[in-house]
Amino acid sequence: MAEAHLSRIIMNPTVCEGRPHVSGTTVEVATILDALAQGATVEEILGDYPVLVPLDFQAAAAYSARLIRQ
Repeated sequence: MAEAHLSRIIMNPTVCEGRPHVSGTTVEVATILDALAQGATVEEILGDYPVLVPLDFQAAAAYSARLIRQ
């Protein structure tokens, strides 16, 4: 299940001003979700952010779903 990938999303006060981002990158969860909401495909986003892997999209979605459930 996608929740198993939540460890890929971290918050570090010294990176991205503490906002949730993909571990090992400075790509914020909000950046991924904004791009998807604007109609970008996973492939397009991967082209723009080659540090990401497809699993990061599942992690971002799982992280967002968890926040909504709280």
